[in-house]
Amino acid sequence: MQESFTENKLEKILVIDDHESVLFGTIQIIKKQYNDAEIATAENAQSALKQIEIIQPDVVVMDLSIPEKSGETGRTEVGIELLRKLLKNYPTLNIIVQSAHIKTLVRIKPEIDAHQGGFTIADKSLSSQEMLRRVDWAFQGLTHTKDIKGSGLEIKPECVTLVNLAFNEGLTDKAIAARMCVSERMVRHYWTKLQDALEVYPEEKKNIRIQTEKSAREMGLID
Repeated sequence: MQESFTENKLEKILVIDDHESVLFGTIQIIKKQYNDAEIATAENAQSALKQIEIIQPDVVVMDLSIPEKSGETGRTEVGIELLRKLLKNYPTLNIIVQSAHIKTLVRIKPEIDAHQGGFTIADKSLSSQEMLRRVDWAFQGLTHTKDIKGSGLEIKPECVTLVNLAFNEGLTDKAIAARMCVSERMVRHYWTKLQDALEVYPEEKKNIRIQTEKSAREMGLID
C-alpha cells in the first residue's frame, strides 16, 4: 500500500453525507489508509457545522447534495452554501469534495482558488485507490480542481445570481433588477458579461437566452 503522508499521526476526519450506505463506504475506504484516524460523521449542514466546531478536524470529506437539517431532502445548493461558509470561516481547513455534482463548484471557483488549505475533488465514480490519493493530497495542503468543468471561466457572483433568478425562479429582467437592487441596464450588462464568459453569442434563428440557459446548466451554474 502507498505510504501515507499522515503515517504515525493521529488525524481527525469529518465525513459529511446524508446517505448511510455511502457514508459507511467512505469511512471504510478511509480506514484502509488512516486506520488510527478519529473519524466523525454528519448527515446534514447544521450537524456538520457543529461537529467542525467541536472536533476541529484536519480534513473534511463532504458531499454536495445534503440537507440543511434532519428530515429535509438533500440539495446541492445546501452543500455549496456549507462549503462557502467553510472556505470563509476556516481558511486553512483541508477539504475534499466527494460528489456526483462536481460541476456545480464552478459557482464558487474564485473562493476555492483563494482557499489556503488543501482542496481536492473526488467524483464518486473514482476508484477507492484514487479517492485515497485525493485524501492524501488534501492532507498535504495540495489543490486539485482541474475536474471542475469550465474551471477557467471568470464568472462573477452577480452573474450566478442572474442565471438563478432568470432560469430557476423565472423572473423577468425588470424583476431581476428589483431583486438585485440595480438598474435594468445593469442587468443587461450582466447578461452580456455572462454570455461572453460562456461564449454564447447571437446566432440566426437561435434564441440567445435559451442558448445561455443551456450552456449555464451544462457548466454547472444552475441545476
